[in-house]
Amino acid sequence: MEVSEDDDIDIHDISPTAWRLLRVAAGFGQREIEVEIDDIMQAHISMLENNNRSLSEQRLEVLFELYRSELTNEQVRVLVSNF
Repeated sequence: MEVSEDDDIDIHDISPTAWRLLRVAAGFGQREIEVEIDDIMQAHISMLENNNRSLSEQRLEVLFELYRSELTNEQVRVLVSNF
């Protein structure tokens, strides 16, 4: 499903800047994502954050859940809604 349970955030509406801020706030470097999530490479993260290409819906959901697991709902909401 596209919308998170708690925040009604549509992952397809998250800006490239917000994706980068979510990653940094969650404490991950681009290369660390490769270790955490199978089938996602640093290049995928770079393209997503630079608005050059998006990831599949499944990969976006997994990535968003990884970031959400390290942040509070309020942090996620503020980053997504303001950036």
